[in-house]
Amino acid sequence: MSWAVHRATGSAATFHQRPLEEPLERAVHFWEVDRPALVLGSAQPDTVVDRGACASAGVEVVRRRSGGGAVLLDPGATVWVDVELPRTDPLWRDDIGRAAWWLGECWAAALGDPGVGGAVVHRGSMVTTEWSPLVCFAGLGPGEVTAGLGGPKVLGLSQRRTRAGARFQCAVNLRWEPGRLAGLLDLPEAHRERLAGALDGAVHVVTGSPHDVVNRLLFALP
Repeated sequence: MSWAVHRATGSAATFHQRPLEEPLERAVHFWEVDRPALVLGSAQPDTVVDRGACASAGVEVVRRRSGGGAVLLDPGATVWVDVELPRTDPLWRDDIGRAAWWLGECWAAALGDPGVGGAVVHRGSMVTTEWSPLVCFAGLGPGEVTAGLGGPKVLGLSQRRTRAGARFQCAVNLRWEPGRLAGLLDLPEAHRERLAGALDGAVHVVTGSPHDVVNRLLFALP
Protein backbone atom coordinates (compact mmCIF):
# COMPACT_ATOMS: atom_id res chain seq x y z
CA MET A 1 0.00 0.00 0.00
CA SER A 2 1.22 3.48 -0.82
CA TRP A 3 1.22 6.63 1.29
CA ALA A 4 -0.22 9.98 0.26
CA VAL A 5 2.38 12.64 1.06
CA HIS A 6 1.47 16.26 1.77
CA ARG A 7 4.00 19.02 2.35
CA ALA A 8 3.05 22.57 3.30
CA THR A 9 4.27 25.68 5.11
CA GLY A 10 2.18 27.94 7.34
CA SER A 11 1.10 28.59 10.90
CA ALA A 12 0.81 25.81 13.44
CA ALA A 13 -2.74 27.01 14.17
CA THR A 14 -3.81 26.31 10.58
CA PHE A 15 -2.24 22.86 10.67
CA HIS A 16 -3.84 21.77 13.94
CA GLN A 17 -7.30 22.91 12.91
CA ARG A 18 -7.46 20.23 10.20
CA PRO A 19 -10.18 17.62 10.80
CA LEU A 20 -9.63 13.90 10.42
CA GLU A 21 -11.35 13.26 7.11
CA GLU A 22 -13.55 10.25 6.45
CA PRO A 23 -12.81 7.90 4.85
CA LEU A 24 -9.26 8.11 6.14
CA GLU A 25 -6.33 7.00 3.98
CA ARG A 26 -2.69 6.25 4.65
CA ALA A 27 -1.13 9.70 4.64
CA VAL A 28 1.93 11.63 5.80
CA HIS A 29 1.55 15.37 6.43
CA PHE A 30 4.81 17.31 6.80
CA TRP A 31 4.22 20.84 8.02
CA GLU A 32 6.92 23.50 8.26
CA VAL A 33 5.91 26.33 10.59
CA ASP A 34 6.52 29.84 9.29
CA ARG A 35 6.53 31.33 12.78
CA PRO A 36 7.30 30.07 16.31
CA ALA A 37 4.48 28.27 18.11
CA LEU A 38 3.92 26.70 21.51
CA VAL A 39 1.66 23.69 20.91
CA LEU A 40 -0.30 22.48 23.95
CA GLY A 41 -1.73 19.01 24.43
CA SER A 42 -5.50 18.59 24.27
CA ALA A 43 -5.94 18.31 28.06
CA GLN A 44 -3.51 21.01 29.17
CA PRO A 45 -5.08 24.10 30.77
CA ASP A 46 -4.43 27.51 29.24
CA THR A 47 -2.96 28.59 32.57
CA VAL A 48 0.30 26.72 31.89
CA VAL A 49 1.26 29.44 29.38
CA ASP A 50 2.88 32.79 30.11
CA ARG A 51 0.91 34.78 27.54
CA GLY A 52 2.99 37.91 28.03
CA ALA A 53 6.25 36.04 27.43
CA CYS A 54 4.82 34.38 24.32
CA ALA A 55 3.57 37.69 22.94
CA SER A 56 6.93 39.37 23.57
CA ALA A 57 8.76 36.51 21.85
CA GLY A 58 6.35 36.42 18.90
CA VAL A 59 5.24 32.88 19.74
CA GLU A 60 1.66 31.90 18.90
CA VAL A 61 -0.11 29.55 21.32
CA VAL A 62 -1.88 26.62 19.67
CA ARG A 63 -3.77 23.60 20.96
CA ARG A 64 -3.60 20.21 19.23
CA ARG A 65 -6.24 17.50 19.48
CA SER A 66 -3.91 14.81 20.77
CA GLY A 67 -2.69 14.42 24.33
CA GLY A 68 0.64 15.02 26.00
CA GLY A 69 2.67 18.03 27.04
CA ALA A 70 3.73 21.24 25.36
CA VAL A 71 6.01 21.30 22.31
CA LEU A 72 7.84 24.39 21.07
CA LEU A 73 8.02 24.65 17.30
CA ASP A 74 10.57 26.98 15.73
CA PRO A 75 11.08 27.26 11.96
CA GLY A 76 13.88 24.92 10.93
CA ALA A 77 14.35 23.62 14.48
CA THR A 78 11.60 21.02 14.85
CA VAL A 79 10.33 18.44 12.37
CA TRP A 80 6.58 17.96 12.81
CA VAL A 81 4.92 15.11 10.92
CA ASP A 82 1.38 13.74 11.16
CA VAL A 83 0.94 10.13 10.05
CA GLU A 84 -2.66 9.05 9.44
CA LEU A 85 -3.81 5.44 9.44
CA PRO A 86 -7.32 4.04 8.81
CA ARG A 87 -8.76 1.37 11.11
CA THR A 88 -8.94 -1.03 8.16
CA ASP A 89 -5.17 -0.92 7.65
CA PRO A 90 -3.07 -4.03 8.45
CA LEU A 91 -0.88 -1.83 10.68
CA TRP A 92 -3.83 -0.89 12.89
CA ARG A 93 -3.83 -2.05 16.53
CA ASP A 94 -6.81 -1.69 18.84
CA ASP A 95 -4.49 -1.72 21.86
CA ILE A 96 -3.57 1.96 22.28
CA GLY A 97 -0.41 0.99 24.15
CA ARG A 98 0.87 -0.95 21.12
CA ALA A 99 -0.70 1.16 18.39
CA ALA A 100 2.39 3.28 17.70
CA TRP A 101 5.10 0.61 17.98
CA TRP A 102 5.25 0.11 14.21
CA LEU A 103 5.68 3.85 13.65
CA GLY A 104 8.40 4.05 16.29
CA GLU A 105 10.24 1.29 14.43
CA CYS A 106 10.01 3.30 11.21
CA TRP A 107 11.41 6.37 12.94
CA ALA A 108 14.17 4.33 14.56
CA ALA A 109 15.15 2.98 11.13
CA ALA A 110 14.98 6.47 9.62
CA LEU A 111 17.10 8.10 12.33
CA GLY A 112 19.51 5.26 13.02
CA ASP A 113 21.87 6.22 10.21
CA PRO A 114 22.79 9.00 10.02
CA GLY A 115 21.89 10.78 13.23
CA VAL A 116 20.98 8.49 16.11
CA GLY A 117 23.09 5.44 16.79
CA GLY A 118 21.26 2.64 18.56
CA ALA A 119 17.76 4.12 18.33
CA VAL A 120 15.40 2.21 20.66
CA VAL A 121 11.58 2.08 20.55
CA HIS A 122 9.94 2.29 23.98
CA ARG A 123 7.45 -0.56 24.37
CA GLY A 124 6.73 -0.20 28.05
CA SER A 125 4.12 1.84 29.84
CA MET A 126 4.22 5.61 30.17
CA VAL A 127 7.31 6.90 31.98
CA THR A 128 6.47 10.06 33.88
CA THR A 129 8.63 12.66 35.59
CA GLU A 130 7.95 15.77 37.61
CA TRP A 131 7.73 17.78 34.40
CA SER A 132 6.15 15.34 31.93
CA PRO A 133 2.56 16.63 32.43
CA LEU A 134 3.87 20.02 31.34
CA VAL A 135 6.41 19.28 28.57
CA CYS A 136 6.28 16.46 26.01
CA PHE A 137 9.99 15.70 25.98
CA ALA A 138 10.16 15.37 29.77
CA GLY A 139 8.45 11.95 29.69
CA LEU A 140 8.40 8.83 27.53
CA GLY A 141 5.43 7.03 26.01
CA PRO A 142 4.87 3.80 24.04
CA GLY A 143 6.24 4.00 20.51
CA GLU A 144 8.54 6.92 21.25
CA VAL A 145 12.24 6.60 20.44
CA THR A 146 15.34 7.15 22.55
CA ALA A 147 19.02 7.33 21.64
CA GLY A 148 20.06 4.02 23.19
CA LEU A 149 18.29 2.15 25.96
CA GLY A 150 17.39 4.66 28.66
CA GLY A 151 18.98 7.45 26.64
CA PRO A 152 17.66 10.90 25.76
CA LYS A 153 14.45 11.15 23.81
CA VAL A 154 14.59 11.49 20.04
CA LEU A 155 10.95 11.22 18.97
CA GLY A 156 7.93 12.69 20.72
CA LEU A 157 4.66 11.04 19.68
CA SER A 158 0.99 11.45 20.53
CA GLN A 159 -2.14 10.14 18.87
CA ARG A 160 -5.72 11.07 18.22
CA ARG A 161 -8.11 8.20 17.52
CA THR A 162 -11.58 8.37 15.96
CA ARG A 163 -13.95 5.83 14.42
CA ALA A 164 -12.14 6.41 11.11
CA GLY A 165 -8.61 5.71 12.37
CA ALA A 166 -5.73 7.51 14.01
CA ARG A 167 -3.53 10.54 13.55
CA PHE A 168 -0.06 10.03 15.02
CA GLN A 169 1.62 13.36 15.70
CA CYS A 170 5.42 13.18 15.65
CA ALA A 171 8.07 15.71 16.69
CA VAL A 172 11.85 15.49 16.25
CA ASN A 173 14.24 18.23 17.35
CA LEU A 174 17.03 19.56 15.16
CA ARG A 175 17.80 22.19 17.80
CA TRP A 176 16.97 22.10 21.50
CA GLU A 177 16.68 25.19 23.73
CA PRO A 178 15.10 24.13 27.03
CA GLY A 179 15.58 27.55 28.60
CA ARG A 180 13.58 29.16 25.80
CA LEU A 181 10.75 26.67 26.26
CA ALA A 182 10.73 27.06 30.05
CA GLY A 183 10.59 30.85 29.66
CA LEU A 184 7.25 30.60 27.83
CA LEU A 185 5.51 28.72 30.64
CA ASP A 186 3.78 30.32 33.61
CA LEU A 187 6.19 29.25 36.33
CA PRO A 188 8.09 31.01 39.12
CA GLU A 189 11.60 31.85 37.98
CA ALA A 190 13.17 29.22 40.24
CA HIS A 191 10.92 26.55 38.74
CA ARG A 192 11.78 27.69 35.22
CA GLU A 193 15.45 27.21 36.04
CA ARG A 194 14.76 23.74 37.46
CA LEU A 195 12.73 22.78 34.40
CA ALA A 196 15.41 24.01 32.00
CA GLY A 197 18.02 22.06 33.93
CA ALA A 198 15.93 18.89 33.91
CA LEU A 199 15.33 19.18 30.17
CA ASP A 200 18.92 20.02 29.29
CA GLY A 201 19.97 16.41 28.71
CA ALA A 202 16.51 15.00 27.98
CA VAL A 203 16.65 15.36 24.18
CA HIS A 204 18.92 13.97 21.49
CA VAL A 205 19.19 16.47 18.65
CA VAL A 206 18.96 14.96 15.16
CA THR A 207 21.27 16.11 12.39
CA GLY A 208 20.13 17.08 8.91
CA SER A 209 17.53 19.38 7.41
CA PRO A 210 13.78 18.96 8.00
CA HIS A 211 13.32 17.67 4.46
CA ASP A 212 16.17 15.16 4.89
CA VAL A 213 14.58 13.79 8.06
CA VAL A 214 11.14 13.47 6.45
CA ASN A 215 12.56 11.78 3.37
CA ARG A 216 14.31 9.23 5.58
CA LEU A 217 10.99 8.51 7.31
CA LEU A 218 9.18 8.10 3.99
CA PHE A 219 11.82 5.62 2.87
CA ALA A 220 11.34 3.61 6.10
CA LEU A 221 7.54 3.40 5.95
CA PRO A 222 6.12 0.01 4.92
